[in-house]
Amino acid sequence: MPARIALLFALLLALVLAAKPAAAVEVLTGTLRKAAETGEVVIGYRTSSVPFSFEERGRGPVGYALDLCREVVEDIGRATGRDVRTRFEPVTSESRFDALTSGRIDLECGSTTTNAERRKIVAFSPVTYFSATKLLVKRDSGIGSYRDLGGKRVVVTAGTTNEAALRTMLAKARVSAEILTAKDHGESFAMVRDGRADAFATDDVLLYGLKAAAGADGAVFTVLPEKLSFEPYALAFRKDDPALAALVTATFQRLAESRELR
Repeated sequence: MPARIALLFALLLALVLAAKPAAAVEVLTGTLRKAAETGEVVIGYRTSSVPFSFEERGRGPVGYALDLCREVVEDIGRATGRDVRTRFEPVTSESRFDALTSGRIDLECGSTTTNAERRKIVAFSPVTYFSATKLLVKRDSGIGSYRDLGGKRVVVTAGTTNEAALRTMLAKARVSAEILTAKDHGESFAMVRDGRADAFATDDVLLYGLKAAAGADGAVFTVLPEKLSFEPYALAFRKDDPALAALVTATFQRLAESRELR
């Protein structure tokens, strides 16, 4: 299937490049046509999903997922036959899919889990990373497992898959804990740091990123080894856009074959 998709994309690209500028737009559909008409692709990014999508002082939005999305935008430029600029729009775990379906953004580039339920709403690229839900706690908290969360406060970021995973594990173990929500990962981490929550449940790689970003203060925290869920990441874009889906797949194939993806 990847080879067929890549061939379709190559044929589309050849057709566009052979056409006159005005005619080229006419053969495009979906996000590619929008990019050709506006000269712009809007990337939705996360402000604190280290190291995939976050804000760095003096550099703006950076991260692995954003690097991948920039490659997609370059290929969109080639497919449309024009220079396409990138505009960045911050989104949260809770707002990202609405931002896509409403057209406010064209690509969502963060730490987003792809699963069957979400594929009913949006489309996804090939998987970019595998993570798992874990717990971050203070080292002196006395919490060594999710089984120790009875009577404790656990924060999750609104709109993530981690809440369902946590509730499932707590229900199986018959552990009663108070589950709190925060708007983004930075706020969730801050709630554990200042004592408003006893634990933070999210993807392990994000927890390690937040610890690293905290500098010397990160040594106060530890990430527990238990895996509460399996989280495959991918870039997200609008459904029912076969031209963009083919282009994204071709971009990943190009990056894999050149080993740039690694």
